Amino acid sequence: MKQNIFFLITSALILSGISISCNKDLNRLPTNDITADSVYSTPTGYKQAFVKLYAAFGLTGNQGPAGNGDIQGIDEGFSDFLRLYFQAQELPTDEAVIAWGDVGIQDFHNMNWSSSNPFLQGLYYRCYYQITLCNDFIRQSSDDKVSGRGITGNDATDIKKYRTEARFLRAYQYSIVMDLFGTGPFATETDVLGSFLPKQASRTDLFNYVTSELKAIDPDLAAPKTNEYGRADQAADWALLARTYLNAEVYTGTKKYDSAMIYAQKVIDAGYSLVPDYRWLMLADNNLNTDEFIMTINYDGIHSQSFGGTTYLTHASNGGSMAGLVTGVGGGWAGLRTTKELPDLFTDPNDERAEFYTAGQSLDIADQTQFPDGYAVTKYRNLKRDGTQGSSLDFADVDFPLFRLAEMYLIYDEAFLRGGGGDGVTALSYFNKLRTRAYGGSTAGNVAAITLDMILDERSRELYWEGFRRTDLIRYGKFTTDAYLWPWKGGVAGGKAVEDFRNLYPIPASDVSANTNLIQNPGY
Repeated sequence: MKQNIFFLITSALILSGISISCNKDLNRLPTNDITADSVYSTPTGYKQAFVKLYAAFGLTGNQGPAGNGDIQGIDEGFSDFLRLYFQAQELPTDEAVIAWGDVGIQDFHNMNWSSSNPFLQGLYYRCYYQITLCNDFIRQSSDDKVSGRGITGNDATDIKKYRTEARFLRAYQYSIVMDLFGTGPFATETDVLGSFLPKQASRTDLFNYVTSELKAIDPDLAAPKTNEYGRADQAADWALLARTYLNAEVYTGTKKYDSAMIYAQKVIDAGYSLVPDYRWLMLADNNLNTDEFIMTINYDGIHSQSFGGTTYLTHASNGGSMAGLVTGVGGGWAGLRTTKELPDLFTDPNDERAEFYTAGQSLDIADQTQFPDGYAVTKYRNLKRDGTQGSSLDFADVDFPLFRLAEMYLIYDEAFLRGGGGDGVTALSYFNKLRTRAYGGSTAGNVAAITLDMILDERSRELYWEGFRRTDLIRYGKFTTDAYLWPWKGGVAGGKAVEDFRNLYPIPASDVSANTNLIQNPGY
């Protein structure tokens, strides 16, 4: 099934007619001879346009890996969704630093970014580019549009399913905007492209939209584990609801831990299970991890090449004395490492989740721009379970799980401890399932009781470098405050507190200037 979607992605790349540059009002039709009526004139056209909605998560343009990029104003190699999202979620935290000197990249760990940071601009426009793609597909796949083009029977039924998934993907992107920027312009399929400047939605508005939209589409999504690999189903819908409700107090000021537990439990009850070896999670053949993975961004070293995604994570984490094949690539980019806080969480050497390269690397970081300062992370490896190479030394095959079962266990546990109801025995059992897997099937690492601080530490041990840490630290009140300091937090070697307004990223100054409806986040 993974290969099927990559062949479709290859076809989708010719659809430059739906490749919309993100600027000004973020809802512009392309200025070329391809029209919506020509793109969507056949069932095949609908399918190609639909696949572009997924391809936009893992590719950067219509040629790949460079040329005819989706997002203007940023180097195309930097414009992949996962690469940008990883930097926004991991680099400002204790889990990651980067050695490079690109304009704006050091601002993340130093926590001094501005509204003109090019990487934040890229992420913002990437999110809205993908929202715009979804809006257009949803608009063009209404019942009257489909029937009016003479499409009936099974083809019409398939398009209706695609439309529901497009609504999920749009809700997912709005959830990213809500989490990172708090607020932003809001448009749906009912808004006419290019005819208006979108109004600004508050964080509570976005929360209410995301949760209501996910509930509305739930009955029409495929049942858990029945859709094509990498596509959304009901379990992905529940997982996003669980994640959103876990952070509801941050987003709206109102606790929703009971709802977080309900939806996490729905995913858990859907028949997923942990893969037996944690070290299999981020390998070149991790498309085999369908027992644990709920929804993925699919990457393939031959069919979906970009300089972002897991190609970025396998190359940028490789450098110093490492051979390229430690992470399964032809050569390292000598960028990403971690601060000492992450390896220090692994006090027991039997915990198999501690995937670090230490030879020639120092635990302490004297200079963020020097790759040997800080342990390298080898969690992402372009190698298969049997140790053989992925399909390319230059581009990774490693799929990235947007949702996996382990997160649902930890959501249930944290929501329980925060007063969401539920069962303490069940919560403890979920925690110890992760510990048992981490210890190679042994119960030696199991615990007799859990606390909120233990959950935060376990989330880091289990989910590090998967794009959770900034959100987790904010939920725990430790991101900007002096309640928790790590090396070079705020640009100081020993770490320091920073202003609380940095719990949100700024809306790019370019969009505030272009859209008079937008008000910048406080502090920027």
